[in-house]
Amino acid sequence: MLDLEKKTADEAAAEPAARPIVLSRPLVAAYTADPEAEATLRTAMADLADKLTLVRGNVSVAIRELARSPTPQVLIVDVSGTSDPLVALDDLAGVCEPDVKVLVIGDRTDMGFYREITRGLGVVEYLYKPLTRDNVARLFLPAVHGRMPGGAEQVGGRVITVSGTHGGVGTTTVAVNLAVQLAESTRGYVALLDLNLQTGAATTMLGVKAGAGLRVALEEPERVDALFLERTAVNVSDRLRLLAAEEAFEAPPAPTAEGVSRLMTLLRRRFNYIVVDMPTPADAALLSLYTMAQLRLLVMTPDVVSIRDAARFKAMLAAVTGSDKAVTVLNHAGMPGGVAANLVERGLQSKLDFQIPDIPKHLALAADLGVPAAARNKTFCAAMQALTKEVSGVRVGARRGGWLSRLFGR
Repeated sequence: MLDLEKKTADEAAAEPAARPIVLSRPLVAAYTADPEAEATLRTAMADLADKLTLVRGNVSVAIRELARSPTPQVLIVDVSGTSDPLVALDDLAGVCEPDVKVLVIGDRTDMGFYREITRGLGVVEYLYKPLTRDNVARLFLPAVHGRMPGGAEQVGGRVITVSGTHGGVGTTTVAVNLAVQLAESTRGYVALLDLNLQTGAATTMLGVKAGAGLRVALEEPERVDALFLERTAVNVSDRLRLLAAEEAFEAPPAPTAEGVSRLMTLLRRRFNYIVVDMPTPADAALLSLYTMAQLRLLVMTPDVVSIRDAARFKAMLAAVTGSDKAVTVLNHAGMPGGVAANLVERGLQSKLDFQIPDIPKHLALAADLGVPAAARNKTFCAAMQALTKEVSGVRVGARRGGWLSRLFGR
């Protein structure tokens, strides 16, 4: 077993891992709907040379291409002729990494539209046609060179914690399949963070090996930067990354609050969703994750112990965050000898939010094969799709508000 405490950050980052991330983000990509705008951008940004990629097409083309390609650091999109630019920009946000700087060109000249997308949605700058070289150089190039107007707030993707009432309720199964389905259905960038540092099963369920460095990130934040994090994460698919560890039983990790904060800051800059598989009970340093989370899932099984511990979990949430609100997921619903769902609700004194049927043989086989269970069983897939819709639907329902603003950096 690797002793990461004795390694430098560079040495830990260099350890072999399954399919390490390759940094290949272009600097600037511009999608323009007409040759005149393209020519103006090419001339005004001539100094960028091969760092500028020009593509003929409007925001719809950008959405299609970025759903399968790396997100540029700066993105210029043309919303001319789009029936609802706000909807289009929301769809665009769903396939881009959260730290992208978005510049928009279009045919709307009213000040209300300008204010809504720059102040309300967090777009960095907007120019209406016809473009001029002076306007592009004066208003777009500063964003390319890192000179942002005004004070940008912390960017960040959504954090979803997945906790269990106790061990063995299926917390990791839910977390893994939620992350997989989020990546597939939204085409957003998803990070799965398994914080069961000694006993985690996410790597097994996904058929990959843990990367080296998560312990360093949590214990020694001063040694961690974005590049180190990239090398620590493991590619599961083109949109899903896993951060996990397999630490020795005789050397318990000691995460720090600073390490947790630093790690989440880096993750929220690069991913639209961060699904966190929480240990039960969580280390004191990890409790701050519940405060950061936009959604907290609580997985339980139909038994008296789960009902008891659900109440204890909510009491902990109330003490840590000021609210006991959590989305309850009843796993193994209908299992032989289990408590009926209506009696579980009576014990909880609240309605269950989601139920996952009892299909133990299928889940065990999927885990042994290293394949997400949702890919092998239609019943389980349908249950997870409903949960995935709940998680990703928050963004759709708030497209004129904070979610898009956070994605576009305001």
